[in-house]
Parts: sequence; C-alpha cells; structure tokens
Amino acid sequence: MNQQPAQIDYAGLMGEVEELVSVIEDAEGRTATIHAAAEAIIAKFRDQLGITGGRIYRYQDGQYVLLGVFGEARQLPEGLVVPESYPPVQSLLEQRTLFMEADNPQVDRDLESYLGAERFAAIEVGDQDFILAFDVEPGRDRTGILHSLGILRSSINQRIRQERMEDVLRQARRIQASIFPRKPPQVAGFEIFGLSQPMEIVGGDYFDFIELSEGLMGIAIADVSGHGLPAALLVRDVHVGLRMGLAKEYKITYTLERLNAIINRSRLTSRFVSMFYAELEPRGTVIYVNAGHPSPLFMTASGEDCFLEMGGAVLGPIADVRFDRGFARMNPGDLIVMYTDGILEASPENGSDPSTEFGTDRLVQVLRQHRERPAEEIVKAVFGAVENYCGTDLLGDDRTVVVVKRLD
Repeated sequence: MNQQPAQIDYAGLMGEVEELVSVIEDAEGRTATIHAAAEAIIAKFRDQLGITGGRIYRYQDGQYVLLGVFGEARQLPEGLVVPESYPPVQSLLEQRTLFMEADNPQVDRDLESYLGAERFAAIEVGDQDFILAFDVEPGRDRTGILHSLGILRSSINQRIRQERMEDVLRQARRIQASIFPRKPPQVAGFEIFGLSQPMEIVGGDYFDFIELSEGLMGIAIADVSGHGLPAALLVRDVHVGLRMGLAKEYKITYTLERLNAIINRSRLTSRFVSMFYAELEPRGTVIYVNAGHPSPLFMTASGEDCFLEMGGAVLGPIADVRFDRGFARMNPGDLIVMYTDGILEASPENGSDPSTEFGTDRLVQVLRQHRERPAEEIVKAVFGAVENYCGTDLLGDDRTVVVVKRLD
C-alpha cells in the first residue's frame, strides 16, 4: 500500500511564518538574517515540512560557497564550492524554489552523496546572493513543500530588502549630517545658530554657514519640495552648487542664477527649491536674495519687525531666471530669523487647514518674548513652542530655524 504524503496545515504554517519574521527581524545584517532564518525554519517547520537540516551558500565569483550547515545536516568544511553552472543551481535560479530526488538526471550523485542529500529542496534569497538547501524526509509532498518554501522565501526576501533600504538610509543620513554645519560660526559681534529636524530619517531642509573672507559670512537656508531620500539627494546638489558658485566669488544674484540652472537640469525634474541666501558684513550690513522662500523676519531690538522679501522665483522650474538683491542693516540687539515652512505650517492635525497652522503671528510672539536671549536659546524656544502647539507626534514636514543676532 502506497504511503500518502503528509498533509500540510497551511493555516498553522502562516502562523509559524509570522513567528519566523519576528525571529529574523532581530538579526542584524544579511548573513545573520540568512542564518537566523535557516535555524528558525528547522525549529518551526520540521514537523510540517519534514526538513531536518541543510546548507547555506553564498554567491562569489561565479560559484556558490558553503557558509555553514544547520540542523542535522552532515558536517562539511566551510569553503566548499558548487559552480553556478551546476544544473540544479541553474534550475533553482530560474524557478526560485526547487525540489529534487537524488535519482534526478540533473543531479551529480557523487556530489550529493558527499553532501549527504538523498532528497533536497532549495530556495534562492537576496536576489540570488544566497541559496538555502534543505534535506527533506521521505514521504513528503513535493508540491506542498515548494509552495511552503515559496512563502518562506518571500518573507526572508522582504526582510533583506528592508535591511538594504535601512542601510541606504543610514548612509544617506551620514552624508546629510556631513553637509550641515558641525558647530555655529564664530563671527565677531554676532551670534549665529541653526537647527534642522527632518520629518523622516533624512530631509529636504538645508542650512549652511559659509566663511567667504575675513569677517564676511554667507548664510543659507533652503527647502526642497518633498521629503525623504529624493529630497535629501537634491539637498546635496544644492550644497555643492552653492559652495562652488561662492568659491568663484560671483555676485550673489549670479550665484543663485547658476544654482537655478543646475537644479533645472537635474534628473529630479519634479523638484524645486526655495532658498534664502544672505551675506553678513562686519558692520551689520546684510545683502540677501530670497528665491521664493518663506520671508525671514527682521526684528529690531525694540520689537519692531518686517520681512526680507526681495529676490525672485523658487529655484528649478524655470531655466532662465533673474534675481534682485535686498539690503538690511543690523544694529545691536537686532535679529534675523530664517525658517522653513515646516515651522509656519505645523498644526496639531498635520492637515491643510490654514486656521490650525502655527503661523507667523505665533512665531512673532515667541520671538518678541525671547529676543533678548542668546541665538541658540531663541532657536530652541521656537522649536519648543511649535512642539507644544502641535504635540510631539510624527512631524508633518521638515523643520529648520536659523537665527542671526547682533550683539550689543
């Protein structure tokens, strides 16, 4: 009487898959994830799938190199290689999952005997970077095992893709951190401080302090449309383009016109950038260009205020733009406060109703209350007021504030 293949409880299998995902989420790095997945599959799916052990291979220079064994598989020396051209490997790479008996004509019986594999199943994971080969007990249903391993493969690959994205974002965050000033500039007679808070792990806000010559300081704040990694990539282009233009000692209007051309030619054609750039002279003269940015607030020591609006359109959408310069004069106790729209548009609901936004009036009120304090404390007071108003939940946008204060 023929033995019937063991039936697979797919409802129970899916519950075990959820536990598998929680196990591999604790692993750090792709290789650790693969090892954790292999051990978890043996622990959780042996009875269901009849898997007793197996081998982990990693692709390297046209062949798959044995990283290790797991479960009850025969112990083998690390470094054993299986060529990519081996027919079962080729079938696996084409089909993504594989089940073979030792008498299959594609199988090298001497190799499989050395491996201790009478019948085996396999999956490729990590975009074919790894192979997990499993030893399977007799009497198991080939179709059920292939289907089950396909589900497991998807779960493992989802985790690996997540790790890759997290690694990309970590690198992007390091790159972006290297762009922002590490410390406030030291300018005789002035205090300057800036702070940026991204909505995601990286953001589209930007500020910079650029020492142009003895006593002449360039100050920039910008906001790239959108959020996350695409915006952060364009921030890098803005940073490099601005500094290259300033290094050639162009007039500030021409520098921004060149920067606009760079952004307009960028492959990120759906993006645009608002920017405010100013040059601060030792005696308090400020020359600036506002390229479509929320107008910085100029507040005098007596509490009077106005906005720095002179300039032109945002950077990027139009290839040929021209900008006008604006001028201001800072006396002792005066402030220039620059910010992005993530400050003004912050709301408790993170919605689009202007009536709920933090707004200019609240910003002015905070600045009047704290204008006599140091620049760093003023910046932190603004952030604190916005957080108190909106709550500390997820941000609706990147937020940045820069304060320039002339000392007595």
